[in-house]
Amino acid sequence: MITESLDEEMVKAGIRIHRYTQGVSKIVLDSSGKKTILTKSGDSLYGADVVIMATSRVPNIGGLNLDKAKVKLSEKGYIQVDDKQNTSSESVFALGDVCGKVELTPMAIAAGRKLADRIFGGKEQEDAKANYENVPTVVFSHPPIGTIGLTSQQAITKYGEENIKIYTSSFANLYYGVFDVEPSEKPKTRMKLICAGKEEKVVGLHCIGIGVDEMIQGFAVAMKMGATKADFDSAVAIHPTASEELVTMGVWGTSPMVSGAKINPLYGIPSDDQTTMKSNL
Repeated sequence: MITESLDEEMVKAGIRIHRYTQGVSKIVLDSSGKKTILTKSGDSLYGADVVIMATSRVPNIGGLNLDKAKVKLSEKGYIQVDDKQNTSSESVFALGDVCGKVELTPMAIAAGRKLADRIFGGKEQEDAKANYENVPTVVFSHPPIGTIGLTSQQAITKYGEENIKIYTSSFANLYYGVFDVEPSEKPKTRMKLICAGKEEKVVGLHCIGIGVDEMIQGFAVAMKMGATKADFDSAVAIHPTASEELVTMGVWGTSPMVSGAKINPLYGIPSDDQTTMKSNL
């Protein structure tokens, strides 16, 4: 859903996508100062002013002589670590992009904090480690993409197709309501909730559209706390916003009345794990 939507919106915005080129083989500068791009598939693109090469990256560890410290690497050249950032060398730790797991700066910061807690925090912090599940991620494309948790295929592989229920929605954001264009031409926002098990625990949340980069953080908190579809439904929608779509998906009230919360917010239903705090009201 996400990649297809981004492709559709980019094309609609006038971006010409050259597909199945197999990569660039050569760039030639002509007499006018323009560039011709020759692709490995045999196609040629003429008259380019600037060529930006997005070539990915590899871990910048070439000069560290890690083999001398007996630090093992993966087949792709990443440093191998366990869930507490330990390498194969007892006195060497690694975190961040060089480990090849959730290559995001905030994730590296979180892992660094937990590693420092474990090393210097005393007995009570000896088991501290970063949690790499349900990490919110944003791609600042046009339109932006926000995603948390498992993709549809990952959820099916992990839980089984028969245990997965998916909710989707597609709409034109109200921001475009006053635009004098046909409804079909207005940029679309698309959202998906992936739920697992009879309790419909939310294990994946994926959005593309204007503003989703700003709305995704709060939903990450809910998912880290084990929110179910019923928990989402119990939240009162903020209207008019795009984010309200995530708490109004599907046929309202049909999800099992199961909460992931310790203090159950679902329509007064008691929780199995009640708080020790007592209200004075």
